[in-house]
Formats: sequence, structure tokens, C-alpha cells
Amino acid sequence: MTTDDVLIKVEGLEKSFDGVGVLKGIDTEIRKGDVIVIIGASGSGKSTFLRCLNLLEVPTGGRILFEGTDITDPKVDINLHRRKMGMVFQQFNLFPHLSIMQNLVLGPIKLLNQSREEAKANALKLLERVGLADRADDFPNQLSGGQKQRVAIVRALAMNPDVLLFDEPTSALDPEMVGEVLEVMKALAKEGMTMAVVTHEMGFAREVGTKVVFIDDGVIAEENTPDEFFNNPQNPRLKDFLSKVL
Repeated sequence: MTTDDVLIKVEGLEKSFDGVGVLKGIDTEIRKGDVIVIIGASGSGKSTFLRCLNLLEVPTGGRILFEGTDITDPKVDINLHRRKMGMVFQQFNLFPHLSIMQNLVLGPIKLLNQSREEAKANALKLLERVGLADRADDFPNQLSGGQKQRVAIVRALAMNPDVLLFDEPTSALDPEMVGEVLEVMKALAKEGMTMAVVTHEMGFAREVGTKVVFIDDGVIAEENTPDEFFNNPQNPRLKDFLSKVL
């Protein structure tokens, strides 16, 4: 591995809200092709950490290097870098007044200067990949939660990002819809998409993750390969956490 393989490097990341420290010095790396799965109890800081990676939350300390650029530097145009960082939220965040196709072509036309025809052709290909090509003209309220989340993933992919960030992508879904979203994410991982995923889905972490990170009280308490992480945890808090969720 060379330093060129490091897509995101996090150094001493801190975040406070109203003087209360939520992240207390996080150091980690995400390399090209990694699937980093971030787990932890509610309120541990894992979603805040993910949202700091593209400055949806602005860190109060530390640095985030994305493809070699310190994006925490106020002089950096963060919007240029966000185009290469797809984000998939818990609540889909689709525009309800736009059709699925209109939702998907908006970013590529406005931000990537694609023609409408090019953007539509690309969106249709991506919809086919997630089994929703026949729903292009529907509106979000005509879709199930699982279908909306698959569309949200396609919307992120339409921007041709270098990394995808997932913030608890299945936690708002009915249990029977979770699988269809995880299948799409597994397929992306197989294709080599770099991903950072905050999730409660331990099966996904074990099966798909290249590295699992346990955040506890604002710090990384343990990170390891899935095999070591689940079968040989070292940190007492992690052992306690796993005993409750597995």
C-alpha cells in the first residue's frame, strides 16, 4: 500500500456542540476500495464523525485530508470536494415534488455540466442496476421505503463519486425492506466502491466490511478486521456492546 491509496486521512478530529465534546480526537484512514463500517451505541459520536467527513458538521479541531487536500481549511471550496463524496441519509432526502428521474438528473446537470440526455441515460442505467428502471417516472410518495433508499443510493452514484458515505441507511426501514438495500450496498462493495457506513447491521459489518470501527464516547475504542473485531474483541466496552447486539 502506498500513500496514494489513502483517500481520506483523519487526524485528531474533534467536534463540540455548545462546549460539550462529542468527538474527542479521532485518527483513522480510509483507503481506496475500503468498506469501513462504523458501529457504536446511540450518542457515541458515530454519525457526527461521518457527517464531519464532508463537513456537514464542521469540526472544532483536527484535520481531514481528502485526496491529499485539507478540506477543513476555510480557503478550500468544500462544494468541489463534496461532488466526489456521495452521501446517503437515513431519511432518503428525495425531493417529493420531482419524479425519480428528475431527482436523479438534477445534480449531474447542474454540478457536472452533463447534458439532460447524458444524465438521463446514466440515471436509467443506474436504476436498472437496482431493479427500479420501471419506476423512473414515479414520484417518491409512490415508492416503498426500501425503493426510496435505493433511489437515494442511485442519486449519490449518479455524481460518480470517489467515496460513498452512508448514515444508518436502513434504520428508517421496515425490517423486510432492509435486505434489498443491503444487497445494493454489497454489490457496490464487490465492484470496489469505497464506502464508510454507520450502521447497526452487524451481519453486513461482518460480511462486507474490510475494517470495523467501534466509536465509544467520542473516541475510536477499537478498530480491526471483521474477523478479529467480532471473534476476538479486546476493548471491555466493545465486548459489552457486542454481548448486547449479537
